[in-house]
Amino acid sequence: MQKIAFIGAGVMGKEMIKNFLKNNVEVYFYTRTKEKALDLIDLGAIYCDSVIECISNSKIIITMLGFPKDVRDVYLADNGIIKNAQEESYLIDMTTTDPDLTLEISNEAKKRGLHFLDAPVSGSDIKAKDASLTIMVGANRADFDKCYPIFECIGKTIIHEGPVSFGQHTKMANQIAISANISGVCEALYYANKVGLDENKTLITISSGAAASFQMDNMAPEILDEDFEAGFFVKHFVKDMKIALKEAKENDANLPILENVLKNYEELESKGYGDLGIQALYKFYEDDDN
Repeated sequence: MQKIAFIGAGVMGKEMIKNFLKNNVEVYFYTRTKEKALDLIDLGAIYCDSVIECISNSKIIITMLGFPKDVRDVYLADNGIIKNAQEESYLIDMTTTDPDLTLEISNEAKKRGLHFLDAPVSGSDIKAKDASLTIMVGANRADFDKCYPIFECIGKTIIHEGPVSFGQHTKMANQIAISANISGVCEALYYANKVGLDENKTLITISSGAAASFQMDNMAPEILDEDFEAGFFVKHFVKDMKIALKEAKENDANLPILENVLKNYEELESKGYGDLGIQALYKFYEDDDN
């Protein structure tokens, strides 16, 4: 039986672990709040009390964390992955994080004979649940091929984007596109409301034409149902957009739409909505009415 060590069992990580279990993969996992992952233990995943204990069980180590600081700590701290993984281990970071940090970790991994891949995902918890995530991989080709069967347990579209950090750069392009898309969905529904349209009829109509999109199909119904539970947190989207904007500026790319959307989400987060899903951007427009 294939064995993996998995660190991080949040909204996305939990669903990914479940799919590994469905594929008869033995999963050892560590997460900071054990109480929130009792369902995984009931399904057969093996909880570990520390990162070191977790990674001692497998040479395939996957991380799905929240912020770049978390990634740095888990990989580069004295009690982290780089200093404690078995030689020739494959380290797969599926967090959306800073491409520069990804390169730093990769360089440290090489010094210890470790293989590092950056493999952020897209599809939110919706595609995490049915194992149809899009996986964007930065790695050398041999490492990508070695880990491909692992990716197949959780994803459908699995692309080798290029060397390490190219997975993260592709994810930045993805987040830039989402920023405009979710904003357009929110503004369309807000407009429909303000002019007196039946918003449900409007959604059925425009989602069947050229305006169709993942955000329209999945986020818009939740907005109309006032369901703002997070499949993808506002606070994580703010983090992603900040990274994308930093990278854009460093490469002389002017992204005015991204800048504006980021400001809107930062205002939303400042009002205490950081733990809601990104569809909560609709509240930015509603709050302007009050």
